[in-house]
Amino acid sequence: MADTEAREEVTAEELADLWPVLSPEDRVEGFHLLPRAEAEDLFLTRSARDQADLLRAVPHEEQRSWARLLAPDDAADLVQAAEPEERERLLGLLDEQTRRDVRALLAYAEDDAGGLMSPRYARLRPDMTVDEAIIYLRRQAQERLETIYYVYVLDDAQRLLGVVSFRELFAAQPGRRVRDIMRADPVTVRDDQDQEAVSRVFRDTDFMALPVVDAEGHLKGIVTVDDIVDVVEEEATEDIQKIGGMEALGAPYLEVGFTAMVKKRAGWLAALFLGEMLTATAMARYEDEIARAVVLALFVPLIISSGGNSGSQATTLVIRAMALGEVRLRDWWRVMRRELGAGLALGAVLGTIGFLRIVVWQAVRPTYGEHYLLVAATVFCSLIGVVLFGTLAGSLLPFVLRSLKLDPASASAPFVATLVDVTGLVIYFTTATLILSGTLL
Repeated sequence: MADTEAREEVTAEELADLWPVLSPEDRVEGFHLLPRAEAEDLFLTRSARDQADLLRAVPHEEQRSWARLLAPDDAADLVQAAEPEERERLLGLLDEQTRRDVRALLAYAEDDAGGLMSPRYARLRPDMTVDEAIIYLRRQAQERLETIYYVYVLDDAQRLLGVVSFRELFAAQPGRRVRDIMRADPVTVRDDQDQEAVSRVFRDTDFMALPVVDAEGHLKGIVTVDDIVDVVEEEATEDIQKIGGMEALGAPYLEVGFTAMVKKRAGWLAALFLGEMLTATAMARYEDEIARAVVLALFVPLIISSGGNSGSQATTLVIRAMALGEVRLRDWWRVMRRELGAGLALGAVLGTIGFLRIVVWQAVRPTYGEHYLLVAATVFCSLIGVVLFGTLAGSLLPFVLRSLKLDPASASAPFVATLVDVTGLVIYFTTATLILSGTLL
């Protein structure tokens, strides 16, 4: 009984905090304990996947009332998140107008502007007076418009002519025509434009909503800033997971099943492991050199980790710059020149530190033998070469992937580090052969 009373005291905020660790049954039970208003707020803030799971779990007679809370773009997300065999049933829960809107949205790719937009926007005719426009907008506001900050002016063919803000409309003289106060040639996005490109338009313009038009200029809907915030978070999460050397999870961490988690991580780990086996092959190639000068083996971890770290830095910087639109495919030459200088400078810094470390350590506790200065010179030159190669490889690999129409984020830091490990050994032992030949080698 005490347990039941404790459950009845749960709030929407507490349930939202506990949501990731609750079982599906406990989620539904907690959801039903909330007052209707709080349950609606919680339902509207859940992800499309959670909403689909809740609709599946609540009694059939309740499903229609919950589904009809959603705006068309949110309902489209819910339908896409559901299993294919459930989608028609979910569409049947919607009212006729929303169902038509959702079917139109589902025709677009999920990551295009058309898949993000809402078809519920405020519209006016250019020949309306300001008074007529305000009365007309009052009637439209009863249709649960996505936003009324911006009002879009359309011709008879539904082509976008201009935009006027709600504030401008109310500040205008009552007898003026809409065409006289609207801003012509507004900023728009195409319905087939990628969501990352749409997010950059929002960043550059600071608008709260953008009109979505087709190739002929017909207004199809609007994308609001709250929609694009979710997109930016999703894209950034996906890129970070890929840069970490794994497949994107596609769902919150705690909601991904154990088997799915292992599958998404094992593939990349296996590929990286096979790549690292080449490091062992390279070490075997220089087995004689290591046998004659064991001191060289002491610096192998130092050399290859420095190259991997510099490559990881470069690839992370370039991938992020690409995601923000700061760097395009045609900029590869500028990036290469920039990273060439950076690689030489960073290599010289690390090489100097390595050189001084050997010299100082030799003075304090002789370890490296009578040819310690040559060993220090080998480490110095090797670090310059390895860091330079790692920086160039890490910065150019995203360009190679982009030119092949692949996701640059796939140039993960672990992948670059593995690539540089093998080449770093070759650079190190080649440099050692040139400098130590006739002495230690």
